[in-house]
Amino acid sequence: MIKIYSYGEVPASEIFSRQSPTANVSDAVSAIISEVVSRGDEALFEFTSKFDKAQLSSLEVTSAEIDEAFSAVDPAFLDILREAAENIRAFHSKQVRNGFMLNRDGGIVVGQKITPIEKVGLYVPGGTASYPSTVLMDSIPAKIAGCNEIVMVTPPGKDGKISPVILAAAKIAGVTRIFKIGGAQAVAALAYGTETVPKVDKIVGPGNAFVAEAKKQVFGMVSIDMIAGPSEILVVADATNSPKVIAADLLSQAEHDKNASAVLVTDSKEFALAVSDELERQIPMLPRSEIARASIDINGKIIVAEDDLMLAIEISNEIAPEHLELCVDNPFDYLDRVKHAGSIFMGKNCPEALGDYYAGPNHTLPTGGTARFSSPLSVDDFVKKTQYTYYSADALKSVANKVSFFANQEGLQAHGISATVRFED
Repeated sequence: MIKIYSYGEVPASEIFSRQSPTANVSDAVSAIISEVVSRGDEALFEFTSKFDKAQLSSLEVTSAEIDEAFSAVDPAFLDILREAAENIRAFHSKQVRNGFMLNRDGGIVVGQKITPIEKVGLYVPGGTASYPSTVLMDSIPAKIAGCNEIVMVTPPGKDGKISPVILAAAKIAGVTRIFKIGGAQAVAALAYGTETVPKVDKIVGPGNAFVAEAKKQVFGMVSIDMIAGPSEILVVADATNSPKVIAADLLSQAEHDKNASAVLVTDSKEFALAVSDELERQIPMLPRSEIARASIDINGKIIVAEDDLMLAIEISNEIAPEHLELCVDNPFDYLDRVKHAGSIFMGKNCPEALGDYYAGPNHTLPTGGTARFSSPLSVDDFVKKTQYTYYSADALKSVANKVSFFANQEGLQAHGISATVRFED
C-alpha cells in the first residue's frame, strides 16, 4: 500500500528512488566493454547468445526484414505512429537554432556556426516491453538537426528478431541502420566500433542499470545525452480531482518497472486516502500488476500539504521530478512557479501518457533530481556550436598591446608575443 506522509516527514531527497549502480554492475559493465573493444563482433555474438538467448547469423537488420515487419503491423497503428511522428517533428522543428555573425567596426568579425553531429547512436530498450515511442522521440530530433547517420541498437527476442513495431517506427522516423544488440555490449559497440557496427559520436536513449552504467563509462570516448534512472511521476492535485483518475495517472509510471516512483502531492488528507483506496482497487486489474504493486509499495508516496496548493508546488520544486502533472484548474496560473521539472502536463485533461506517445514534446527526460540543471532531449543535443573570430591587420594592431599586457598578467609571455610579433617590422 502507498505510504502517506505529512509535509516534512520525509526529506525531498528520499521521495524518489535514487539508486546508484552497485560495484557488481560497474565491474560487469567494465568487463563487457573490454571484451567488445578487444574482440569486436565475436564478443557481440557471444553476449547476444548469453544474455538474449538468441543465435544470430548476422548483427544488422536487413531492408527485407524491415519491409516484412512494416507489413505485419496493424495499419491503424501505423497511422498513429505517423501522426505521433508529425507531432514530434512540429514541436522539435521550433527548436532549430541558427548561427550568428557579429560585425564590429574596424574589421572585426566574430560569430558562431551550428554543425550537426555526424553519427548518432540510438539505444532502444527491449526486455519486458517494446518502445516504438523511444525510436520516434530520439531519432526525429536528430533528423531535424541534420545528422547524416542514425544507428539504432536494440536487443532481439529469442527468435533473433526485432519487434515489428520497433522496426516500423524506425522506418517512419528515418533511422539509417539497425543492429540486433542490446545491453552494455551495444553501448560499447557504438562507442568504439566493431567490424560491423560503426563508431558514433554520441549515444542517446534510455536503458536498464547496465546500459546506464555503460554510457557513463564510455563518456569521453563519445558524448551521451544523460544517465537516465528509473521513471518518475509527481502529480500535484487538489480535492476537486477524481481519485480514480489520479490513481490511474500514478500507475501509468508505476507499471514501468519496480524501481519507478509515483508520488502525489495534495492539499487534502481525505483526497489522499481516497487515492490510496483507488490504487488498491486498480492495481490487481493491470496486466503488469506485479511490477506496479512493487513500485507503489516500495517507492510510492503521497505527501499532504494541508490546505496549501502553493506549498505543493514548492514541494515539487524541491524534488525536481522527471514528469510533473499539474492537475488543477487554471494551470497556467501556476506555470511560472514551477522551477524544476523535466516535462509539465497542464490541467486535469493532460495525462503524462500524452507526452510518452503523441503530443510532441520529448519524453527522454532528466531523472533523479537532475531536472534542477538539465533539460529534455532536443535538437540541441544533436548539434555542435563552433565559434570563429576574424581580425584585420589594423584591428589586431589596435589591441595587440592589450592582449600582451593581459597575457603577461598570467605569466604567459608567448601568448602576448604572438599578438605583438606581427608588427615588429
